[in-house]
Amino acid sequence: SRYGPKMPLAVDCTAELIRCKVLDSSGRLKSHELILSYGLALVRFVNLITERKQKMVSIPLRQLAREVNIPIWVVDLRHELTHGKLPRLALCRKGCDVVLDWLRKTYWSRQLGNNLCEESEDEEEEQEGVEANAELDNDVWE
Repeated sequence: SRYGPKMPLAVDCTAELIRCKVLDSSGRLKSHELILSYGLALVRFVNLITERKQKMVSIPLRQLAREVNIPIWVVDLRHELTHGKLPRLALCRKGCDVVLDWLRKTYWSRQLGNNLCEESEDEEEEQEGVEANAELDNDVWE
């Protein structure tokens, strides 16, 4: 709330994805409504996170996603949600879990000084690689 209308992208995306999970667990929405809810949150995540890396010349989303270590299949899921036939609910749920994990590792653990969870050595090495390759400055999240 300190940011006013300029909420950091990661916070906004996390809130939308968690909202989807809460709606899903409530049992009030039909499968199709959940797919649309998850779909919108996933499309917004990919678009918002990658658009800051977009240059004057259009760069394919798959390349931008690789640069910030977003799994390519999440970009493909976004493409299907936007341009193709709606995917199954199970795939949308899986996409939400993967993206929330990405946000946890890339944004939230940094905000909390990496004390969010105990990480194994493999995860720590992976996190160092994510941080080194992603070049996620504070201005990316603002």
